[in-house]
Amino acid sequence: MLIYEYLSVLISKYPTIDFWKYLQIPTVNADITREIVPCLNSDGTLGEMVVCKDENGERLACPCCSGDSDDYKNGDSGWGFIFFKSNGMSPPYYADLGKKANDVFSKGYHFGVFKLDLKTKSESGVEFSSGITSNQESGKVFGSLSSKYAVKDYGLTFTEKWNTDNTLATDITIQDKIAAGLKVTLEGTFAPQTGSKSGKLKSSFTNDTVAVNTNVDLDLAGPVVDVAAVLNYQGWLAGVHTQFDSQKAKFAKNNFALGYQTNDFALHTNVDNGKDFGGSIYQKVSDKLDCGISMKWQAGSADTLFGVGAKFALDQDASLHAKINNKSLIGLGYQQKLRPGVTLTLSAAIDGQNFNAGGHKVGVALELEP
Repeated sequence: MLIYEYLSVLISKYPTIDFWKYLQIPTVNADITREIVPCLNSDGTLGEMVVCKDENGERLACPCCSGDSDDYKNGDSGWGFIFFKSNGMSPPYYADLGKKANDVFSKGYHFGVFKLDLKTKSESGVEFSSGITSNQESGKVFGSLSSKYAVKDYGLTFTEKWNTDNTLATDITIQDKIAAGLKVTLEGTFAPQTGSKSGKLKSSFTNDTVAVNTNVDLDLAGPVVDVAAVLNYQGWLAGVHTQFDSQKAKFAKNNFALGYQTNDFALHTNVDNGKDFGGSIYQKVSDKLDCGISMKWQAGSADTLFGVGAKFALDQDASLHAKINNKSLIGLGYQQKLRPGVTLTLSAAIDGQNFNAGGHKVGVALELEP
């Protein structure tokens, strides 16, 4: 039977209103927003659930099915999810692909520096962040200060930044007001000693299926347009990142990435400009142990950089960090929460191939926050 004959039978069998009900085509309300919130599973473990809210923030039944439906959690819950299913996790932005593995190799280490970070918040809601870093090798001291104030009723955030290079920066951000999941930032910088000025318009949008971000350099001589997108299908991730220099009329970047991600596992591979290849694997072995593997290779080179790293939580306040690569460069770190809001980090970098020659680095960082 042809499809139009089948539809004719349905229409003749059911009244018009019942026919559309029979097809179960969902009604989309622009004022209804979906979000994923944490919840407790029946076995006591931490999980996630999908809830819908109206424009006043009140919870309500989601279109097509309730928030407790397994189909809804899998993404079969609306007109926009017929072709794509979600694993309950929003895709990361392109720059955050492989972030879990990168964190294993980067967080908990401050080689060759003495660092102090301070965060505080005023009674009026203004957040202040300041930091000072002393580089042991160069002797340079770098400091920065920033303040951030959020106007939640309008979705606005104002940020002011200053550093010891005498550069001033101002960011104005509006989020989830133009559209749900959309964030737009206008950024401007000014260097008083040179008079140089620059501006950028950034935007990012994310939902359960796609994460897109753009970055436009506001240069009247010819802006540089940077665009990246990541698509999510049942935990599989595919990303593309390109940058176009309108002044030179050429593409400066053509990057591609593939990956797979769950709550305790992440796989990431990337190709940058057709010549730089990379990959990483992250595995949360247990509640205390996180492991990562990183690989990098450049076309035309016989050298492959390979490294493994791990983070082990001694308890809720202390953790050990260790990493090593195929060039025998060893990194060790120890992080201790001395008291609520006070975290001390000790780290050391050891050159295993030239152990007796010296050149090893140590680092100390102290973080203070309310």
